[in-house]
Amino acid sequence: MNVVFLGATKGMGSALSRRMAARGDRLALLGRTSSSLDDAARDLAVRGASEVSTHLCDLEKPEGFDAALDAAFAKLGRVDAVVVTAGLFATQDELEADASLAERVTRVNFTNTVVFCEAARRRLLAQGGGKLCVFSSVAGERGRKPVVIYGASKAGLSRYLEGLDHKFRAQGLEVVTVKPGFVKTGMTAGLKPPPFAGEPDAVAETVLRALDRGDPVVYAPAPWALVMAVIRHLPRGVMRRVGF
Repeated sequence: MNVVFLGATKGMGSALSRRMAARGDRLALLGRTSSSLDDAARDLAVRGASEVSTHLCDLEKPEGFDAALDAAFAKLGRVDAVVVTAGLFATQDELEADASLAERVTRVNFTNTVVFCEAARRRLLAQGGGKLCVFSSVAGERGRKPVVIYGASKAGLSRYLEGLDHKFRAQGLEVVTVKPGFVKTGMTAGLKPPPFAGEPDAVAETVLRALDRGDPVVYAPAPWALVMAVIRHLPRGVMRRVGF
């Protein structure tokens, strides 16, 4: 595939881009620092990517989205998929204690990600279609005490992606919403892993399979689909009492 990838330099994004490189995909990496992008590009080239280009794009600076996407699309020609794994995380305690951090996390995870996806959507539809794969989170499935603010940012993103899929799939835009559970990355370092905690490479394998098929929603690790099916149906009174 020819893939534009925002967020390939760390965590689950790094694991997913490495799996793409191993099968010879052509990649255009978008990110906010040249050094991180260059390091990732060298790594992916060694792993088998047939071509890797880099383009500066900061999810906190929407004014740069169009230029970065134009450069990446021009480099690849036809684009098969745009993948977005970038985002911000902070604990509920941190977000409650710092209003500016809460504003930043909700803006980046929801508003700016939607703006980026809209720019990608327009370009994919203009070429006749393609796939838009975006990482949301199981944190957005219900309002839960440990992730009130972060979960709200991901809930909004999930609903946007669902609506996008409903509206544009018939026109050739396949939206794949990834809902990871707890995954052992730098983002979750220091947090106690719950049952079913996943490893980045296993998550990447699941996501790449779903991306190739064009599945509208994928949970990773897979047991989280069952966990969240239960959580979605718990009465509100139960949700107030539990700490999950």
